[in-house]
Amino acid sequence: MSTARKAGPQSSAPHIADSHDLIRVHGARENNLKDISVELPKRRLTVFTGVSGSGKSSLVFDTIAAESQRLINETYSAFVQGFMPASARPEVDVLDGLTTAIVVDQQRMGADPRSTVGTATDANAMLRILFSRLGSPHVGPPGAFAFNVPSVSAAGAIKVGKAGKAQKVTFNKVGGMCPVCEGRGSVADLDPAALYDATKSINEGAFTIPGYTGGGWNTRLYAESGFFDPDKPIRDFSERERHDLLHHEPVRMKIAGINMTYEGLIPRIRKSMLSKDKEGMQPHVRAFVERAVAFTPCQDCGGTRLAEHARASKIAGISIADACRMEIRDLAAWVRGLAEPSVAPLLTALTQSLESFTEIGLGYLSLDRPAGTLSGGEAQRVKMIRHLGSSLTDTTYVFDEPTTGLHPHDIQRMNRLLLRLRDKGNTVLVVEHKPEVIAIADHVVDLGPGAGTAGGTVCFEGTVDGLRAGATLTGRHLDDRARVKDAVRTPSGALEIRGATTHNLREVDVDIPLGVLTVVTGVAGSGKSSLLHGSLPEDAGVVLVDQAPIRGSRRSNPATYTGLLDPIRKAFAKANDVKPALFSANSEGACPTCKGAGVIYTDLAMMAGTATTCEDCEGRRFDGAVLEYRLGGRDISEVLAMPVAEAAEFFAGGEARTPAALRILERLADVGLGYLTLGQPLTTLSGGERQRLKLATHMGEKGGTYVLDEPTAGLHLADVEQLLGLLDRLVDAGKSVIVIEHHQAVMAHADWIIDLGPGAGHEGGRVVFEGTPAELVATRPTLTGQHLAEYVGG
Repeated sequence: MSTARKAGPQSSAPHIADSHDLIRVHGARENNLKDISVELPKRRLTVFTGVSGSGKSSLVFDTIAAESQRLINETYSAFVQGFMPASARPEVDVLDGLTTAIVVDQQRMGADPRSTVGTATDANAMLRILFSRLGSPHVGPPGAFAFNVPSVSAAGAIKVGKAGKAQKVTFNKVGGMCPVCEGRGSVADLDPAALYDATKSINEGAFTIPGYTGGGWNTRLYAESGFFDPDKPIRDFSERERHDLLHHEPVRMKIAGINMTYEGLIPRIRKSMLSKDKEGMQPHVRAFVERAVAFTPCQDCGGTRLAEHARASKIAGISIADACRMEIRDLAAWVRGLAEPSVAPLLTALTQSLESFTEIGLGYLSLDRPAGTLSGGEAQRVKMIRHLGSSLTDTTYVFDEPTTGLHPHDIQRMNRLLLRLRDKGNTVLVVEHKPEVIAIADHVVDLGPGAGTAGGTVCFEGTVDGLRAGATLTGRHLDDRARVKDAVRTPSGALEIRGATTHNLREVDVDIPLGVLTVVTGVAGSGKSSLLHGSLPEDAGVVLVDQAPIRGSRRSNPATYTGLLDPIRKAFAKANDVKPALFSANSEGACPTCKGAGVIYTDLAMMAGTATTCEDCEGRRFDGAVLEYRLGGRDISEVLAMPVAEAAEFFAGGEARTPAALRILERLADVGLGYLTLGQPLTTLSGGERQRLKLATHMGEKGGTYVLDEPTAGLHLADVEQLLGLLDRLVDAGKSVIVIEHHQAVMAHADWIIDLGPGAGHEGGRVVFEGTPAELVATRPTLTGQHLAEYVGG
């Protein structure tokens, strides 16, 4: 009987498989990238730096990650690909050595009113299974605890095709949805007085609802319904007429020969506007809803979204509604205390998922927190949770500024998580501005030197020490440290907040000084946004610039978003004695061939669609006849191709002098967007550019107090200095500026600091410090004080 011989020592020559240790990118030209080439080491942490708009996202997300995901999609059959998003190959010559890419970006989570932290992760699904197995009394399968599943019952006769005989059947499906609020947790009460001006008739434009002004179909439906006289002021309506206007049941009728459904204003608005979450609405619609609608917790379910039977079933005295309302760290402790062998694998998986929340710094959240209320940084960390316990290796993880919204104290925890992913054998690519994250990089790629057309080249590639010693903009600013102000401004008054209890706030009383720069600090979840978003008096004249993302299609651009196009169109119309609508590529002036898009899109089913430049307008988007009209020697397409700085000179004097346009352009230049072209699609802007574009737009609003929520998000170290100058100019112009911020340079520049904490969730919600930055550094009474003192070297 032979015995197996042990193989001798293998050759020490390296295996050919080990030679694929680089991701090679050659000739990348996506967006503003200028034919660049980089080689990124695998199984290392690479940080991409550079000013906002320098091309970081174009390289990392639109080139490397996009091609990886496209190649994976191509492994599926054509039938499956038909259901997947199709994308074209990025503009690049060579992409070699790619591995499977997992993208963890800052896109806000779905703002559907039924989407919560629990439903966006696996936690709610596992909880529902747990209660369906252990809950007492037993009420049904997991769907019986789901607030997105309604209860359904039916009875009747059905005919089975095979037998051809009718047979009676009954059907019952138990869902957990509250029948009153339909799983939303709140009900909306409309104020009829906010829907119209009662002193006017419908034909005089009485409606004050977005989309119901002018002579559109919404207005004609009511004016020509025949239920009331459209020329009679609404205040003179009889009870019957008022009921028909507000509450009439749906009825079919013909308006101008078109079949339409008439119903009262209130049910119509409930269906068209109130079925959406406020976070997902357009700004003007949201403003109307906030004015006309009061959202109150559902009386039937107490805001839990769940039907009575789902709330009645309990485990150890806790219902699923109670569990979802707990802070996740407390819920994890409760789950650990459940000893039930029959569901042991489920308890282990649920515990791991909940502990991941705590590990990543989100233990203060609850599973019933609406997903649309999470900040960009919170949403990104929630997406990270499913990857922390993954056994996958040799994967490429791509992160977009993972420290957004994090206090300096929490950044160290995030760094440990990034290093842990790397140490498991993964390639980690991070787009980041924070020096604390750049410091832990194995490899750094610095793009620039500027933004937009001035960027798109690799300024440096190498180690952190090499970056620090180099002459790039990032290298020069890497060790920047702001100084605490020697003298602070004197307040002109105070904005009083009394007894604030929004979310985790604990009867907070605080006076926010006016006429100065006030910075509100504290760890993530300490109550900063709750204090300023939910507790400021409505009559305080506050202009709020929050973190809500800019929404816009490829037809939207800085000129349309900021309202700049309106005075430009009027100036062209006046100079040429024609209608302003001719100078809109989305209206009468559009090229008839491409409908104002500038390109012709061809859908190729499961293959990536193609976009070819329109031959008629050559990508200029306007009809040829419109381009004959000129203002100051330029046609409308040439004006939209101008950068902001050039356009400001153009509209400042001469024949093209347009003060209204100049004011908007100056605001764009003030926030550092002088390089953006007026017609650049919003879809091509970086996160930092969008944030500043929104800031420039809000600066034109009337109000004495500006509240800015993390304005440094997406800003390069060099841009923070420019932002501080802008904040100073606002204060010096007589405005009060209140900033929610984690960046130590902004804290050091403040006149007054209000620090919340000491922790997050139920461990926060209190004011732990009020005073000047110098006092905070000198006494170091809080986590913020300790980190600010380290930063300024105090």
